[in-house]
Amino acid sequence: MAPRSSPHDLRASDADRERVLTLLGEAAADGRLTLEEHSQRADRACAARTLGELAGLTTDLVAPSDQPIQLDSRRAVTGVFRRESREGHWVVPDRLTASAIGTEVTLDLRQALLQSSRIVVMATVILGTLRLIVPEEVAVEITSSGPVGRTSGGGALGGRAGPRADQPVIEVRAFSLGGRVKVIRPRRSRWPRMRRSRPEFRS
Repeated sequence: MAPRSSPHDLRASDADRERVLTLLGEAAADGRLTLEEHSQRADRACAARTLGELAGLTTDLVAPSDQPIQLDSRRAVTGVFRRESREGHWVVPDRLTASAIGTEVTLDLRQALLQSSRIVVMATVILGTLRLIVPEEVAVEITSSGPVGRTSGGGALGGRAGPRADQPVIEVRAFSLGGRVKVIRPRRSRWPRMRRSRPEFRS
């Protein structure tokens, strides 16, 4: 089998380029970049073909957690008596380790790029909670070597029939001691957003 591509080598989308261009514009506006630097980086962003090329344009502008493209090479998210999370526009490897010990760890996949159609999360949950925030189209399968409380918000975990052939799957293999895995599926509102401003009445 051919080796899986590194997150840095994945092809960038127009939305990825737009995220970077937005941050570059903000940096030029507040003086972090000169106009010449902004022009050079913007040209490189427009010409970028991979996520790695884009990520290198903003590393000196904001903290790692605020980067528009997050290519963290670490494959573990660990919380020990302190909350931890992975969120935003980040690349999820095909195999990820997550540990929640006496705390809460959150994996937010709503804006994430899944590197594989099946992601395996090796979870250790001891007196803590692993929160998975997933889009409606992503199925979740949970197996555990110990008692684990499972809660699901806004939808089932996949149903008895299992996921569809074309459906992305997050497989959680949990080792649990007094912990739980919580799956959260934010529902999209069926109603149009109400206008905040009140209508003006004229006499």
